[in-house]
Amino acid sequence: MDTTLVFDTYWRFAAERQALYFRRLADPIGPWTTDPVLAAHRFTNAYRASDRVSQYLIREVQYREDRPRTPREIFFRTLLFKLFNRIETWELLEGVLGPLTWEGSDLNEIERTLDRAMAAGLKLYSPAYIMPAPKLGHARKHANHLALLEKMIEDRLPERVRQAPNLRTIYELLLGYPGLGPFLAFQYAIDLNYSEMLDHDESDFVIAGPGALDGIAKCFVDTKKHSAEDVIFWVCEQQDRAFAKADIKFQNLFGRKLQPIDCQNLFCEISKYARVVHPDVKGLSGRTRIKQVYRKGLGPMPQPTFPPKWNLEVPTLSDEVKQRPIGDLMGLME
Repeated sequence: MDTTLVFDTYWRFAAERQALYFRRLADPIGPWTTDPVLAAHRFTNAYRASDRVSQYLIREVQYREDRPRTPREIFFRTLLFKLFNRIETWELLEGVLGPLTWEGSDLNEIERTLDRAMAAGLKLYSPAYIMPAPKLGHARKHANHLALLEKMIEDRLPERVRQAPNLRTIYELLLGYPGLGPFLAFQYAIDLNYSEMLDHDESDFVIAGPGALDGIAKCFVDTKKHSAEDVIFWVCEQQDRAFAKADIKFQNLFGRKLQPIDCQNLFCEISKYARVVHPDVKGLSGRTRIKQVYRKGLGPMPQPTFPPKWNLEVPTLSDEVKQRPIGDLMGLME
């Protein structure tokens, strides 16, 4: 496959973004990079599982010790969280309604709480993904998403997902539901696979999202008729050689190499980064600027938490970070 200068930048970007992550873990004050583009704009981490929302999903939603561990309950929590993909929405719901469970929570109460949040001018959804609303008979998007989740569980989807032989099968099961296109179905399959209800190899399956397609178009002059997914697998396989060839020191995630999902995300991020660093290289989207501005968060990062089945040796941070209660701050608690 014939590459461009952007492909060389892909590896440097991955290494510097990962180095930034480790610098931030070690020093909550910063600065963490001398790269002006990385310093000014918001980019996801090199590893999807280390991003803020994925970390919250793993640590608080899936693996917190007091949570029910049945496949149905894990599925319910994971999908309820990911349908909105916004930490503040989850914490609002639990602040108002208490711990969220399939057996103990009333979907009508969840809907009413979200109605009140909307009326108060609060955002329910993350802007990270475009979340189309399934048409299930409700006027409001969040009500349709709750109806979708209810339908999934009534269809025994958690049990079918639990019995699926691989990620592709889980993806195909999710893809059969309204409002879930290929990209979201793949993302949710990965999210479910973080939990203890599944243990499939992430390296077996990938789906390229729109941002990754744009990044691939900028990195390659000619992919020799290979699919975007084939390109991602190839790049993932090349990582050790590519870093060594470019004399780039890459610190992986506590012993875990980049997986296809991570390389997919990096193509999306290099698409944005190249708008500034390689403005003459055109992709598919036609976009020329990066909208997401980086805003520094308050305080240190929480202790990194990853699925125990990955067997990563993660050092303990010196300062423990407590989650602040969101529900009280919203003024919606009785």
